[in-house]
Amino acid sequence: MEEPFYYEQVYEVVRRIPRGRVSTYGAIADYLALGSARMVGWALYQSVLEEHIPAHRVVNRKGELSGRHHFPTPSFMEELLAQEGVEVVDHCVREFKSRFWHPQEIDAG
Repeated sequence: MEEPFYYEQVYEVVRRIPRGRVSTYGAIADYLALGSARMVGWALYQSVLEEHIPAHRVVNRKGELSGRHHFPTPSFMEELLAQEGVEVVDHCVREFKSRFWHPQEIDAG
């Protein structure tokens, strides 16, 4: 079965999230005019084990690791973020506002 075109659009944006930063499903959906953060989540769910797509850098609008259960273990997402210097407390990115990366930065850079 062929992936929908928007999957590749989502993956391209997610690949651009810098190490040590996080974005949200909603920010990516807004940037791509997909209309739904759930569509971004669904695309990432399909890619979670692909190394070239850093799905661990995408969290919900509150900074919570809401997708953590789609990784090999519930702590794997947090472990990957920790390797990049992102601190997570109670499944939530610490200093979320300063760690947040908006896809609009692609156009600004």
